[in-house]
Amino acid sequence: MTVALMWEARAAEGRGDDLLAWAKSQKLDGAPVRRETFRAPQDRVLVITWWDAAYDAELPELPEPAGELVTRAVHRWRFESVERV
Repeated sequence: MTVALMWEARAAEGRGDDLLAWAKSQKLDGAPVRRETFRAPQDRVLVITWWDAAYDAELPELPEPAGELVTRAVHRWRFESVERV
């Protein structure tokens, strides 16, 4: 089974590049099948990691960044793959 973990944060005013650099530099305990980092308007940063694991498996996740980098708590979601084309 493939599980995708999504991590999304919004940077504090003027800190978008800093948050992006911080997210890219974070190491995980273990290697996902795939890891991709995105940016979006309003200085949002999204990281998706794909794991070959059960849906409820204990998996490493990115931590919360330092408070001065973000405007709110990180949003996290977990998804189970149901189709790949």
